[in-house]
Amino acid sequence: MKIDALKIFKQRSEKITCLTAYDASFASVFDQCGVDIILVGDSLGNVIKGGENTLGVSMKDMLYHTQAVAQATSQALLISDMPYQSYTSAKQTLENAKYLMQAGAQMVKFEGGREHESAFKILQDNHIPVCGHLGLQPQAVLEMGGYKVQGRSEDD
Repeated sequence: MKIDALKIFKQRSEKITCLTAYDASFASVFDQCGVDIILVGDSLGNVIKGGENTLGVSMKDMLYHTQAVAQATSQALLISDMPYQSYTSAKQTLENAKYLMQAGAQMVKFEGGREHESAFKILQDNHIPVCGHLGLQPQAVLEMGGYKVQGRSEDD
C-alpha cells in the first residue's frame, strides 16, 4: 500500500486494517492476508522483551525489528515507532527517522500531538512521512502515574 492510498481510503470513509508485527514470520502472514498497514511497535518492549512498559526499547531494537519486518513485507505500508526519547531535538528526530526509513519503514510514528509540532515539521520538511499517536501514550506511563484513559478531549 502506498501513502496516497490512505488518503483515498479516508476520502471514501473506507476502513483500513493495521496489525503489529515484530518479526518476519508474522509480517509475512499479515502481508499475504492483505493487511493494509503493518506497524513495528515499541510495544515490543512488553511483548518481545517482557518489560513492564515500552521505555526500555532502544533505536537499535526498533531498527532490528523494522528490518526483519520489512524483509517480509511487500504489499502493506510499513510504519515504525520512534521509541522513547528518540525525538527530543530536531537533529535527533531527523537522524532517527532516517535510520528507520533506511531499515525499511515507509512512515514513522511517535506519541503525542501539539507538544511535538517541531518534530512533525522537521520530518515533513525533509519528506519523511509521519503520523502521530494520540490517546493512550505508553511512553508517558510514568508521567501519567500508570495506564490511564487519554485522548477523550481536544487537549489530550
